[in-house]
Amino acid sequence: MTEQTTTGGAGTAPVRGDVGQAEQVALDLTDPRLSQQQGLAGATRAAIVRIRNGDVGSLPVLVGLVIIVVIFQAANPTFLSSTNLVGLASQIASTGIIALGVVLVLLLGEIDLSVGSVSGAAAAILAVSNVTHGMPPGVAVVLAVGAGAVIGLIHGVLFTRFGVPSFVITLAGLLVWQGVQRQVLSLTGTINLPRGGWLLRLGEFRYFGYTGSTVIAVLLVAGYLVTQLRRRQARLRAELSAPPASLILVKAGAIAALAGLVIYALCQDLGVPYIFVILLTLVIAVDWVLRRTRYGRAIFAIGGNIEAARRAGLRVDLIRTSVFVLASTLAATGGVVEAMRAGAAGRDTGTGDVLINAIAAAVIGGASLFGGRSRRYAALLGILVIGAIPNGLNLVNLSDELRYIITGSVLLAAVIVDAITRRGREATGTG
Repeated sequence: MTEQTTTGGAGTAPVRGDVGQAEQVALDLTDPRLSQQQGLAGATRAAIVRIRNGDVGSLPVLVGLVIIVVIFQAANPTFLSSTNLVGLASQIASTGIIALGVVLVLLLGEIDLSVGSVSGAAAAILAVSNVTHGMPPGVAVVLAVGAGAVIGLIHGVLFTRFGVPSFVITLAGLLVWQGVQRQVLSLTGTINLPRGGWLLRLGEFRYFGYTGSTVIAVLLVAGYLVTQLRRRQARLRAELSAPPASLILVKAGAIAALAGLVIYALCQDLGVPYIFVILLTLVIAVDWVLRRTRYGRAIFAIGGNIEAARRAGLRVDLIRTSVFVLASTLAATGGVVEAMRAGAAGRDTGTGDVLINAIAAAVIGGASLFGGRSRRYAALLGILVIGAIPNGLNLVNLSDELRYIITGSVLLAAVIVDAITRRGREATGTG
């Protein structure tokens, strides 16, 4: 009886030569061309191999964010001050939520240029419903977000039923819904939310202190541990490869350390803004849907190869329509959050840099313009970069012109990295 050894990118596993089958090797790794993880060291080697093959993950974004922080902190020591970080966390919340919807549309290989206008229209509907017509705040929020869902349904039906390119539909929507926003506000221009209402308090004056923030962090880490360990056990029962428990614990420890650092920094001032927690919650929820549900996998499949997805029996038109509904619903939610933060809704809500920042955040964070691929938490990573740039430039008193140049350059760099890594994956047969 002979025994030969197959070598993968992350470790080795024995294979019985007389039977041609792997012994004590996961079923999905019996092919000798596949990497085979053996413990924490094997997982580390596998990660190095993936990077060499062009699958760099979120590494460029993280490196870029670190460089941005180092440069601005060196230029102005107040950049990492608790007061500035609390303000930054509040400022990026609404655009980050809008960017989540952009990520979903990009996964289909499409684009939505109307998200800024939809957010502004939703903010106007919220303010008019609550202030002008005296509706309860909760009802006004539901009405505003529901209007976003209806707008997304219109876009989706036009896209799937008539075959009009998403670029054209949403470009028209950018103008139409901005007009609706102005019509809703009429001659008023700007409507301030009631001072005593919970909408204004939630957006402007509500923060989690050490206790509340720590509870949230503990729940976050515990949820991650439970989810990952259950997934590992399920894969092992199916005789499939699974990440080592030590790696899961290391990642959980890193998440806990990062959460603790953020909590400490923000709680030196007012604390963790409620609206930033709303952003985190939505980011985690959307990621779970994309990675853990059939619906999420269907979105990836359609964006990767629509014809193959159709032949596999997926209801392509229904799923694509639902994605546009989700994108506009998230845009409307972002508009509601922005109105809560600003304490008002006006004709300029959702205009200006909102659209370009949302798209830039999605792309910089790792959502591929080619469709079918996105990094985890792309919107969150991207909006941190997009939010940090103008914040830092304001602190060092540099002009808006330079902000546009830097933001555009970072966006171009992200697209170039995406194209290069995509080419590398194709060359190595990994993507």
